[in-house]
Amino acid sequence: MRAWIGIFLMLLLFPLSGQAEQREFSMTIDEVAIEVAPGFVNKVFAFNGQVPGPLIHVKEGDELTIHVTNNTTLAHTMHWHGVNQVGTWHSDGVPDVTQPQIEPGETYTYQFVVDRPGSLWYHCHVNVWEHVATRGMWGPLVVDPKKPSALEKKVTKDVIMMMSTWESAYADSYGKGGGPQDMPDFFSVNAKAFPYSQPVRVKKGDVVRFRLYGAGDEQHQMHLHGHDQLTAFKDGYALPTPYFVDTVPVGPGERYDEIVTMNNPGLFIFHDHVDKHMSNKGAMLGGPVTIIEYDETVRDDWYAWKNKEYDADFFYSESMKKGYGLFNHAPFQGRPVDQRRRRGQQ
Repeated sequence: MRAWIGIFLMLLLFPLSGQAEQREFSMTIDEVAIEVAPGFVNKVFAFNGQVPGPLIHVKEGDELTIHVTNNTTLAHTMHWHGVNQVGTWHSDGVPDVTQPQIEPGETYTYQFVVDRPGSLWYHCHVNVWEHVATRGMWGPLVVDPKKPSALEKKVTKDVIMMMSTWESAYADSYGKGGGPQDMPDFFSVNAKAFPYSQPVRVKKGDVVRFRLYGAGDEQHQMHLHGHDQLTAFKDGYALPTPYFVDTVPVGPGERYDEIVTMNNPGLFIFHDHVDKHMSNKGAMLGGPVTIIEYDETVRDDWYAWKNKEYDADFFYSESMKKGYGLFNHAPFQGRPVDQRRRRGQQ
């Protein structure tokens, strides 16, 4: 009898890994400034004060309750991109369709079940051409499947890469930018352009799942040197027939999961093959660039990132190992914008 009581208590304290759970989070939207590239600072609307927004890592079937407080001077909503909102359409985040806008100082609560697994994401749905395309209002929502496939079980490292665009002409002006005639001139991965981005450090034999997100307003052609990418998931859905590529097109809103076996030690660039995206306002080398760094490879003195200060969680690789929940990342935090001064300028 005591043994059964012990098992019952263990299940209460430590639910089965496949069991759906209720999870409750609180988030804010804040006005901060981030440095995307050397000398280029952009004012953003940031979830929890950071770009990308915090990683939300949950399981298929979990019920989420998320309280969102708007600390900015403009209205916003949150759309949970990839969640079908079955029976919870009021949580779809479309202003004047599923909810009123979240006005400055207000809080709105979203409640829904994550009904399908995969690389999903969240973003604002008010003035998306500005708030999403040029103001950093996006973050990853990763939903683990109830029954992972044999391929998924081989993965030893997750790498989340969210590509985006920026318009320096409106970097300091909230409420402007993102229009049909406006041209982006900075491009980034996880809100940083090379050389401010980070390497992906691996060892031979690793199996890496690159989760590629089109968070900006242009298509990115992501090309990996020295390795084949197995395109295995599209918009969170497992492809019935995965296929190998060396370049994958990631359009606005799209997600591709690329499975790569690390079998070729060295230093290999992973970059956007749209030429203009490889610059910071026309200056090479810039844009959404990372470098695959094998642990056993010697870094020569002329190597661009020879003395790089390394951030192991830049791609949320470390946070993905920590289980389920909401994960902030301090290096993504921006500098608060003085709203009183801003109002005086308008």
